[in-house]
Amino acid sequence: MAKETYELGSVNMKTHFGGPREKAAEKPHDFKKAWMMLCRYGKKEMPLLIGSLAAAAAGALFSLFGPAELSAITDKVNEGMQTQIFDLSSITAIVMNLLMLYTLSFILTYMQSFMMVSLSQRMAFSMREDCSRKLNRLPLKKFDSQNFGDLISRVTNDIDTITEAMRMALAEVVSAAVLFIGAVILMVQTNVLLACIAAASSLMGFLMMNLIIRKSQKYFVGNSHYLGLINGHIEEIFASHPIVQVYNGERPEKKKFDEYNGDLYENGWKSQFMSGIMMPVMEFAGDFGYVAVCIVGAVLASQSKITFGTIVAFIVYVKLFTQPLGQVAQSATSLQSAAAAAERVFAYLNEKEMSDESNKINDFKPERGHVVFDHVKFGYVKNHTIIHDFSIDIKPGEKVAIVGPTGAGKTTIVNLLMRFYELDGGRILIDNKDITELSRENVHQLFGMVLQDSWIFEDTIKNNIIYSKPNVTDEEVKAACKAVGIDHFIESLSDGYDTILKDDSNLSSGQRQLLTIARAMVADQPLLILDEATSSVDTRTEQNVQNALNQLTEGRTSFTIAHRLSTIRNADIILVMNAGDIIEKGKHDELLAEKGFYYNLWESQFNGSIETE
Repeated sequence: MAKETYELGSVNMKTHFGGPREKAAEKPHDFKKAWMMLCRYGKKEMPLLIGSLAAAAAGALFSLFGPAELSAITDKVNEGMQTQIFDLSSITAIVMNLLMLYTLSFILTYMQSFMMVSLSQRMAFSMREDCSRKLNRLPLKKFDSQNFGDLISRVTNDIDTITEAMRMALAEVVSAAVLFIGAVILMVQTNVLLACIAAASSLMGFLMMNLIIRKSQKYFVGNSHYLGLINGHIEEIFASHPIVQVYNGERPEKKKFDEYNGDLYENGWKSQFMSGIMMPVMEFAGDFGYVAVCIVGAVLASQSKITFGTIVAFIVYVKLFTQPLGQVAQSATSLQSAAAAAERVFAYLNEKEMSDESNKINDFKPERGHVVFDHVKFGYVKNHTIIHDFSIDIKPGEKVAIVGPTGAGKTTIVNLLMRFYELDGGRILIDNKDITELSRENVHQLFGMVLQDSWIFEDTIKNNIIYSKPNVTDEEVKAACKAVGIDHFIESLSDGYDTILKDDSNLSSGQRQLLTIARAMVADQPLLILDEATSSVDTRTEQNVQNALNQLTEGRTSFTIAHRLSTIRNADIILVMNAGDIIEKGKHDELLAEKGFYYNLWESQFNGSIETE
């Protein structure tokens, strides 16, 4: 499904839909197109869909023959009451026919339900699989502006909504169509006058139902939209709860939550209220039809124009006539929700992916680690360049430190080196091989990386350290932990290296960072990137970590981004960046002797004085 393109209508998810201030969509969404996209997506499951719909239609068709048998039984009983002679064999035969019809209808309805459940769950499985694969094919810049809660809502809530609608609503619509058409034909064949009376009583309900459906569409779209917003807000606040408390941000965040919650409530309430009144409207139309048929039928029966069996049959026909309209009304709720959810899911699946790399090199291994930045130019936003003309020739095995003020472009250089973003100009070479000739996976295999923000997932300490690295021995894990000075702490835990780490684990930020450094040591990649790797450890621990990093970087080309200048004194080359350009480069002592920008940074950290350039 990865290469499918699903054509979408005009969807602007930043638009406020529905809500207490009538924040409706600028123009109605194309619900027909949304369901066409779902049909295209599920084309591999088409046999199940056809089978399910056929079973639903056949089950409904068999139930249509019931009223005629009921009419025959009524006439036989009425005839026996008048003559005092009951034809029990005929009545028994009719009853057996009736039981057979309803049994077949039950079996077919069960088959329809079984096939539709299988279909909906298979599609949900495929959608989640595609959403998961899509995640790995999206460029990193997509996540710079992506609301993670909204993304989670699309993969969970929206897919569940689609699944539920397919399981319940599709077959009901087909069954309702068969019942409706069949009931109309049989009523007209039985008695035209009573058929017209029943149709007229239901027409009013149908028109009102159609009006309600049209009015409620925007609120179903709004419900999905605001559910994504509130999920994103909650995820963001939970992740940053300490910051919210420190800065007394509870009230403004609560106000924002209340606004989203209010919009979600209004859209949810209005959509459910409008869909909820559709069934009562149709039930009222049906009840009105019963009364009309009984009155007119009694008059006709008194004139011997119809039998009492015909009246009984027509009462059932009226139910079969109005029931489909009620089913459609109820199904419309699910169908609208599913259409809105489908637009959101397919909007995500249609996001522009990274370029195809099937023709790229996937097994390149540098022998030396010679890295060259050749007139690199880059900007996160078009026409806003932040790396203007970056060039540097890094010899194999050199320890390169990158320093500079916030926003100078230090982390950007690393992102470009890892091919997280594509260059706007220039090139980056590793052992004379342009990294654009390599697959991203291959590029990532060349680097061990320790970021400023430690990343720990819910698993054992051992599995956190050997993450995605096959065939790692316990001795290698322990050696790495001993090198960074965290082995004693791990051994002191009740389960040692098998301790399960969770969000509430009793680990300090420094201990979590030491684990990520141990992970990089175990990875043992030919190139190394350290992005503020010691920022979360104390001064005493920093020395131990620095000794371990010195061992780790020995013989490897390494890139270190640092604000603590004490950690890069022994770097082979220090690149001083400002506004996306290299303004100074050299060794620590050489840069201090120049008394330029680096000298000012050093003085500001260690002597408390800040000099101008």
